[in-house]
Amino acid sequence: MVLLIALALAAVACSVDQPAGRAAADAVDPTADGDLLRTVQERGRLVCGVSGTRVIFSETRPDGSVVGVDADYCRVVAAAVFGDAEAVEFVSLTTGERFTALHTGVIDVLIRSTTWTQSRDTELGLDFGPVIYYDGQQLMAREGDGFSGASQVVDIAGAVVCALAGTTTEQNVSDAADAAGIDITVTTFEDFDQITENFIQGACDVITADGSALAGRKAKQQPDDQEWVIFPATPISKEPLAPVYPQNQSRFADVVNWAVYATIIADEKGITQANVDAMAADPPDAETARLLGASDDEQQSNMGLDPDAFRQAISQVGNYGEILGRHLEPASLTRAGSINASWRDGGLIYAPPAR
Repeated sequence: MVLLIALALAAVACSVDQPAGRAAADAVDPTADGDLLRTVQERGRLVCGVSGTRVIFSETRPDGSVVGVDADYCRVVAAAVFGDAEAVEFVSLTTGERFTALHTGVIDVLIRSTTWTQSRDTELGLDFGPVIYYDGQQLMAREGDGFSGASQVVDIAGAVVCALAGTTTEQNVSDAADAAGIDITVTTFEDFDQITENFIQGACDVITADGSALAGRKAKQQPDDQEWVIFPATPISKEPLAPVYPQNQSRFADVVNWAVYATIIADEKGITQANVDAMAADPPDAETARLLGASDDEQQSNMGLDPDAFRQAISQVGNYGEILGRHLEPASLTRAGSINASWRDGGLIYAPPAR
């Protein structure tokens, strides 16, 4: 399977603008029969595209396991579909490969810290799901080079700024420099490991990415003899990160969307991995009963899932707050007080009602 996927990605890498033909033996044309959900269920596993190198969101460990917020949301969807959070195959993709991998059916869903934009939503033949994490682009530089957390875009005049190729960050930093009336040199790489290594070696004066990505790299890779600072305090862009799936796959889209929403509703209601079974046995309200499959309502069944699909997702992976907490806290990021807090606490995280 790994070899087949590798061959498929080699084929799609020939052109990231023009979708390649079916290249893997089990790759599925997402428009072939109009029912990607059935195809996934018959296969017995979800194929989920991730970064594999992005700290906090999807990082491949030496033992082959993939950890992070994005990886956990792949598991949430798998748990909802199969009742098994481990019924997922992760495919690591570069920014140049990710959308074509969806077009060619190499993956079923892309959960890879991908920014939801107008052009991507309307021009690529793909659809976006609910925002998993509201991020914003920032810059990171060395304190020893005269930068601080109070630095602004104007302070990077003349700098070599390194960014990921084919991302919104590449254009955003150029636009920000133009707006500030400064000249910079933007150098791009296909992999963030390359960016970080060049930054450590001094080939990059400044690196730019979503703030969470920078915080993750700082926590993991900052040398003992350096102090890295992230700025400006107000990000230079909005980066709503969301799952992506083939266009016009409404049943599959419903499953992905409501699997995400279920974790958010659970977070709002205090339903956790530890108490979800007790909540299902004695639901405190009608919405909890519907969400956990503990009522006569057939909402999950009508979606093609088992009644307890979302109970399984929460039990095996956790609610929204649990998922974010386990991955943000090691990078010294907090949800409290941020825009990723619940709407009840002044944030933007909100789900439609389960009714």
